Amino acid sequence: MKNALKVFACNANDALAGEICHRLGVPLSQLEISRFSNDNLHVQILENVRERDVFVVQSFTAPVSDHIMELLITLDALRSASAQRITAVIPYYSYARSDKKDKPRISITGRLMADMLVTAGANRVLTMDLHADQVHGFFSVPVDHLTAIPVIAEHFRQHYDLSDMVAVATDAGGAKRAGRFSERLGIPMAIIDKRRISDTTVKQGQVIGEVSGRDAVIFEDEISTAGTLVSTIETLRAAGARSIHAGAAHGVLCGPAIERLRVAPIDSIVVTNTVRVAPEKRFDKLTVLTIAPLFAAAIERIHSGASVGALFA
Repeated sequence: MKNALKVFACNANDALAGEICHRLGVPLSQLEISRFSNDNLHVQILENVRERDVFVVQSFTAPVSDHIMELLITLDALRSASAQRITAVIPYYSYARSDKKDKPRISITGRLMADMLVTAGANRVLTMDLHADQVHGFFSVPVDHLTAIPVIAEHFRQHYDLSDMVAVATDAGGAKRAGRFSERLGIPMAIIDKRRISDTTVKQGQVIGEVSGRDAVIFEDEISTAGTLVSTIETLRAAGARSIHAGAAHGVLCGPAIERLRVAPIDSIVVTNTVRVAPEKRFDKLTVLTIAPLFAAAIERIHSGASVGALFA
């Protein structure tokens, strides 16, 4: 049945796709992405995909619009080439942050992107740690929603003493996510009272929970500009935390994030490779864990019709 499985990669994270294929024991299938002289994208599938079970790996990372268009055109090309089933594998779905209408006359873009993927030809979606769980419901096709919590939790279990460790949610909205992390490790949880002033500025107040003299682990779905993370670090230091660590599924690390984190009083930061972390973005405190084994296992289960949920049982 492996002969019927094909995995393609667009340009956002081909290294992750290569790792996934290595785990699956299949070669990375070939496609060509180029541009016409007028800057239009052109995608050609270089292998026979007729009646095949096809997976396309592409994260929504900078340049986001280009990478989304690459994926949409690839999905359409595969549909035109008579692929039996097409699964869009999106390790990082950035538009999940646009999940509600919190201002007048704006788009709920997370839903728009979901509709575009289905229109382009996606029969199902495989993704990881959406910013908001309700984005799952934006899709009219099946969605397998993975989480990096077991991978990151296992890293802390192997490298740190958990006896005085506490998981920290940066705000009430992230309490459920941090709660799942704390349950996985069997440690208590604390929540920061946060007010967002703008996209890049947050104001934090008191800590709800006990962190004084303890090892705090801030757990988030993503680290983008690191504004929230740095503010949380300052709040925890003021509250008497003994050491501070951070874990996040998606290390987006955009804008001033690297400069902020290099000088921040934090002991370690752990992310996964759902987003490619370029060499110039790496520094001593940062650990990048591979998520390829989990995606490979999920793809194999989808392909064979086995339960994906059983991976987290």
